Amino acid sequence: MILTHDEIIKCLQDKSIIIDPLDEKRIGPASVDVVLDNQFRIFKANQSEINLNSDTVDTSKATELITTDTITILPGQTILGITKETITLAPHICGWIEGRSRFARIGLMVHISSGFMQPGISNKQVLEIFNAGPMAITVNAGISVCQLIFEEAKGSASYNGQFQHQQTP
Repeated sequence: MILTHDEIIKCLQDKSIIIDPLDEKRIGPASVDVVLDNQFRIFKANQSEINLNSDTVDTSKATELITTDTITILPGQTILGITKETITLAPHICGWIEGRSRFARIGLMVHISSGFMQPGISNKQVLEIFNAGPMAITVNAGISVCQLIFEEAKGSASYNGQFQHQQTP
């Protein structure tokens, strides 16, 4: 069941959902807008291949971590960003990262394929940002680039994988 505004507020009050920092004005009818931080991973030029020969992919070897308040994404380019907010979910809450229509209309995708937030997470959310449009797009840290949609999970589970407590893209 997707949580609506009042249910999200209840979960924030009982700490089933923790968003740090939280701007209550960003709580919508059934989602919470979150903002882009100023850390990005840019893929290095002349990378000929990333071999997916295990379950773990180390993007740090193929990317460069940069800190900037403004970044331009070229058509067809993928970069990794991260939310400013740390999201912590109780074992009975999960969620989804979704783009915002105002940015999708110009071809900006904020997550390519991994939009699910596991129950029990506590981390910033990495964003696989892709420019599917025909022109360069400049984005600024602090912009509400995506929204989080929360659901109640039937049962209880907790994520304990390699990205638990992640703070950089």
